[in-house]
Amino acid sequence: MAEGNQRKTQEERSQMTDIERLRHSAAHVLATAIAKIWPDAQFAAGPPVDNGFYYDVELNHRISTDDFEKIEKEMTSVIKENQKFERIDVSRDEALVLAKSGRLAALGDRDVESTFKIDLLNDIPEDEEISIYKNGDFWDLCAGPHVPRTGNCKAFKLMSVASAFYKGDANNPQLQRIYGTAFKNKTQLNEYLEQLEEAKRRDHRKVGKELGLFHFDDSVGQGLVLWKPKGSIIRNELQKFITNELDKKGYSQVFTPHIGKLDLYRTSGHFPYYEESQFTPIVERDSMQKLANEDATCSELSQKLKEGETDGFLLRPMNCPHHIKIFASEHHSYRDLPVRLYEFGTVYRWEKSGELGGLTRVRSFTQDDAHLFCTDDQVQDEIIGCLDLVKIVLTTLGIDDYRVRVGLRDVDSNKYVGDSKNWDRAEDALREAASSLDVPFTEESGEAAFYGPKIDFVVKDVIGREWQLGTVQVDYNLPERFDLSYIGSDNKPHRPVMIHRAPFGSLERFVAVLIEHFEGAFPTWLAPEQVRVLPISEKFTNHAHERLNELLEIGARASMDNSAEKIGAKIRLAQLDKVPYMLIIGANEIETNTISVRHRSRGDIGSLCPKEFFSFFLEVVIYGSLRFSLYFSF
Repeated sequence: MAEGNQRKTQEERSQMTDIERLRHSAAHVLATAIAKIWPDAQFAAGPPVDNGFYYDVELNHRISTDDFEKIEKEMTSVIKENQKFERIDVSRDEALVLAKSGRLAALGDRDVESTFKIDLLNDIPEDEEISIYKNGDFWDLCAGPHVPRTGNCKAFKLMSVASAFYKGDANNPQLQRIYGTAFKNKTQLNEYLEQLEEAKRRDHRKVGKELGLFHFDDSVGQGLVLWKPKGSIIRNELQKFITNELDKKGYSQVFTPHIGKLDLYRTSGHFPYYEESQFTPIVERDSMQKLANEDATCSELSQKLKEGETDGFLLRPMNCPHHIKIFASEHHSYRDLPVRLYEFGTVYRWEKSGELGGLTRVRSFTQDDAHLFCTDDQVQDEIIGCLDLVKIVLTTLGIDDYRVRVGLRDVDSNKYVGDSKNWDRAEDALREAASSLDVPFTEESGEAAFYGPKIDFVVKDVIGREWQLGTVQVDYNLPERFDLSYIGSDNKPHRPVMIHRAPFGSLERFVAVLIEHFEGAFPTWLAPEQVRVLPISEKFTNHAHERLNELLEIGARASMDNSAEKIGAKIRLAQLDKVPYMLIIGANEIETNTISVRHRSRGDIGSLCPKEFFSFFLEVVIYGSLRFSLYFSF
């Protein structure tokens, strides 16, 4: 049974997939094993989740991974017994008696009540049937469904243990959450475990640290990235690449402040609508003094900020209000449209500390953000242009496994702003644009932004994980809220349509995905260090230095390893640093006026005339005739 507000409805349970049934059953096998080892264990919830299951338990013994072998052995014993999962419908009173006797989530009656089961029993709607499930001597309050027998759960593995507040509420007891996974057979399980090992090898946090790309420091703040020189090169190259494409398409770059007045975000709807995901507003000095003189409480301050009685500023959660103000600062004719403004704009979100994860979830991130202001007649072409830009980005980086998701409003929700007719127009425009991509797309209700529907590109990486990256959104609402206009051919004011688009999405998340996609072995144009010169010994250092200077002069990102290590060790280090090209300089190279070229993945390429290599490098990387090829070939 899921916990708290995660509890599945009867309809959701009826739609549970075969693998979810299996994993739900495996959670019960886990609880049975723990109850055999530690009979005093109190169990809360044990639902299936993505890629596995968990069970929350209160126990005096602190479970660690060292206990997993013992628990798995007991689970295997339960599985070998091939116990039947048997459903028994009971009245609420009968269930309560069982819980008070300690019988629920246990192997028999106990001297203590099944505390959490009593509470969870109260969460069950009055009109819903109550049931328990038995396997062997283990009884549990559960609505199901399950597989027929414990013998169906042979392919399982315990994965980790963590702390979790009961029902996700910090005011509730802290429990131990044991995670596991289960599959239909051992082959699928082993494939999944191998995939996890591959994910660990590619983890952007691990690779990023090894390559010296970025750093987090608690004294700076959780979720605030410190980009190191090598990581900054990757960011800059990505920005240069997209800027080059935007210049071709008639975009204009702008720069805006990282902060804005609260009224700006009140007008846009971001404050206080998304107050929980924003940093606390900064109250003006005079206003703060006035409140202090009035002995105002924190709650009073918060209320005054919400109601606009107190002035303040906000670290921007979005770039769009600033771009809107740039558009509104001038008069526009229909002949001026579309106006395309872009910015590499840093925004700030108050993500919960438990949800932060490397570069994929941070509190400060940079968007390759652009806002297009156009007429109704231009919407379709502009959307298609935005989508084409996203495709160029993905194709350039060799990412060809992706799907398209059209995020629509949930008609039963009140979180969306604006006229329903405008929503219909925007959704129809996105559907039509998505159908032109020649890529499968799905429509998903409830995935729209509060101001308009959107198209998201969901990328699958080399080990099968999905990431939402580029996005395009159509917005009829913010132009209305900010009273934007242009003069049409009829000499009358008209409302423009606004398009939000970000091919990378979050630059931080995009870099994280690239690190893991390439396992740190970036294509040469993007690599922080493109060439490393390796003199075989100290006596060849001067000649190697000349080659290094030649590389630097043509704009290559190059360095030289002049350490006392042997050439084999130098090569291994360059390999570990994922440097695309190594130029080896020794007596033979000096005598023949050549360089020995080695590639990080293809090995020895052979001896080349320096001019041949430099000319090719200049042509391909610097001038970009084949700039975005993943690898060079001679």
